[in-house]
This record gives sequence, C-alpha cells and structure tokens, in this order.
Amino acid sequence: MSLPVYGQVKSFIKAHISSGEWKPGAPVPSEATLMQQFGVSRMTVNRALRELTTEGMVTRVQGSGTFVAELHRIASNLTLRDIQEEVLERGHLHAARVVLLQAEKTNAELAKRLGLRPGARVFHSVLVHLENGVPIQHEDRYVNPAAAPTYLNVDFTQTTPTRHLLAVAPLTEATYSIEACLPTQEQAKQLNIAVGEACLAMVRRTVSGPHVASVVRLVYPGSRYSFEGKFQP
Repeated sequence: MSLPVYGQVKSFIKAHISSGEWKPGAPVPSEATLMQQFGVSRMTVNRALRELTTEGMVTRVQGSGTFVAELHRIASNLTLRDIQEEVLERGHLHAARVVLLQAEKTNAELAKRLGLRPGARVFHSVLVHLENGVPIQHEDRYVNPAAAPTYLNVDFTQTTPTRHLLAVAPLTEATYSIEACLPTQEQAKQLNIAVGEACLAMVRRTVSGPHVASVVRLVYPGSRYSFEGKFQP
C-alpha cells in the first residue's frame, strides 16, 4: 500500500537521517524546498515535520529552521497522535460526540498542574470519539485560555482538540503516564461498556512555549484500543 503524501515526505527525511547522511545538528531542507520537491502544500510538509519532531528525530527552531536531533534527543517515544487521523488512516469513519464544553474555575490541584493560580478561569471539554460508530476514547481535557483563547468557539464534531491545540499552541514539551483502570459510571455509559470492563488511561500534560497548554485524561476500552510506540537507539 502506498504511503500518504505526508508520509512520503516523512520517509524521505527519516531515510537520510537513518543512513547517517544527515548528521545530528545538520539542517533539514526548508519547508519551501520540500514543498517544491514533492509538489505538496505547506500543511502537508508541516505535518510530516511535526510528527518527526514529536518522535524526536528533528528539532524545529523558530526563525532558524529544522535540524536533525542530537543523539541524546532520540529515545523511546510515544507519538502524540490525533485520534481522528488514526481512525482515518485505518480507512474507517471517525465521529465525535461533545459531552461538555464550558469555562470553569480551577481547584488548587488543577491550577498547580496548569501553572495557574487557584480559581483561575480554564476551559473544560469532554468528548467521546467513535470509530465506525463504536466509542473508542473518552477525552476529559482542561485547557489554559492563554494558550488557546478561542477553544470554546471550535466545533469539535469537525476537528479535534488535539488538532486545534497543535495548530494554535505548537507543542514544545509533553509528559504522559499510562495505567490500567476501571471506568467511572459516567465513562462506562459514554463508552457503552460495563463498569467492570478493564480500560487503559493516559494522562497527558502538554506545554507550548511559556504556557502549560492542556491537561487531558484519555480513557480507552482495553478491548478496543492498544498503544504503539517506537524505539530508536
């Protein structure tokens, strides 16, 4: 099966890095050069570079360009993927159901995680993502308004919070943890599973420049989803 166009750009860059032709710290061809070489849009090139950045293969420096990552930056990574892209790449239909989208005040614990003062205003969204009509992810997210001021105006049945945040608050750092869990009654209801069904939960905190952009808890039915990572020595 042929690669999608952004995948071809990505594969081209990875091949030159993996072969050693492009050394750590060496510049990667500019977006304009890659656009001309592959005959694609800036958005397509940007997606390829964004995924390579998340995977630790390259680093992007604003105003300077993209460079091959230093060796110490290449490690075991869980790629930050957009659930909609994952579903579409499998040739399936993605849909999202918005359960909650509103502004709230933080409690002390959440404020600390977002780097805000207690009682500060934050945006709170709860979505359920479906693949071919079957719920596969419960997304409970808090967003810093300073990082994404128009968050509450976005139609999340047409795009995803992840995609919107990557566009308006480019990722500079992310931390995550994964654990087995049981769903709450509300999560089980939204995912259409039994309360006793085993799930996987990812808690992820993303940073964009000077701001913590969001803190999200993603719950997946264990029978419907698996995580994939990539290791490069």
